Amino acid sequence: MKETWKKIIVGSMVCAAFIGPNAATTYASYQLSPEVKDATPALKRAAEIGVRVSENADMKDAENKDAIVVMSFGTTYTDSRKATIEKNVADIQAAHPDTKVVLAFTSHIIVDRIQQKEGIKIPTPEEALAQLKEDGYTRIALTTLDIIPGMEYAYDSAIFDFYKNQFKKMTLGTTLMYWMGQEKQHDDVTEALKAMSTEFPKVGKQDAILLMDHGTPHPSNAYYSVMQTRLREMGMDNVFIYTVEGWPSLETVIPQLKAKGIKNVTMIPMMMVAGDHANNDMAGAEPDSHKSILEKEGFHVATYIHGLGENENIRKLFIERANEAWDALQKEAPQATHHMMKK
Repeated sequence: MKETWKKIIVGSMVCAAFIGPNAATTYASYQLSPEVKDATPALKRAAEIGVRVSENADMKDAENKDAIVVMSFGTTYTDSRKATIEKNVADIQAAHPDTKVVLAFTSHIIVDRIQQKEGIKIPTPEEALAQLKEDGYTRIALTTLDIIPGMEYAYDSAIFDFYKNQFKKMTLGTTLMYWMGQEKQHDDVTEALKAMSTEFPKVGKQDAILLMDHGTPHPSNAYYSVMQTRLREMGMDNVFIYTVEGWPSLETVIPQLKAKGIKNVTMIPMMMVAGDHANNDMAGAEPDSHKSILEKEGFHVATYIHGLGENENIRKLFIERANEAWDALQKEAPQATHHMMKK
């Protein structure tokens, strides 16, 4: 059975690369093996990996009117939102100056709080798509500012599934980290970690960097183990990943720090924004903050309160992810599973 699926979904997929005259990336489409003569809708759906594409045959004669929807969890921290999320959206807009770009927040609670506190209405993805449909847009490229394909990306995928038939064509791009070098795919994890490391402080034998991630009940929590392995492969033996709400926890990492004789720790949030988790859970003055816990354990602690979205190298990667969704929207390709390959 294992060999059968390998032939159907991976080993026997036909890869056809298409390069547009002005394309910044290469667009490749993966298809089920031609030996599969009776592929069911369930089999086709199971094989969808990478950038997803849907075309609505009932709207094939509708005029093309394109838009990009940038989805983010959001934050109530206004300054961080402007420096991270809104800066990323501005960069994506600059890369597509003649296209409508809409920001949508997947956290309905944050949407409500911002409206109450600031009088600003940021739409949910559902609201953004409803408005675009009303305004006559027929083709939508969905892109995300999520770091890994966890619970929030599952929401993004559900948006794609529920709304794809309301438009002539819809695409959904991937997260910052999606591919990890498997089956000769691109290694997004290493690429993203290299981009993050441009802001790491220099460390000596008694120094360590702790990267705080969110954590998730979703199976994608396993990405953190892959990240840690990649850091080791990159020679960053004194960089440790821990999560607020997943595994590994801070309690998992502390014994490792002590075993290595670490005395000084710099804490950095590996999150899009420097919001509540960074300012309070990580760096707060309360006794149960991560900083306080580490200090009680005898470590000297410094904190770096900046979201990933402030890192120019990370923003370039998010532009790439948006471009991949956009290229898939523009390309007239056979409908099946789609994946973006880098140059």
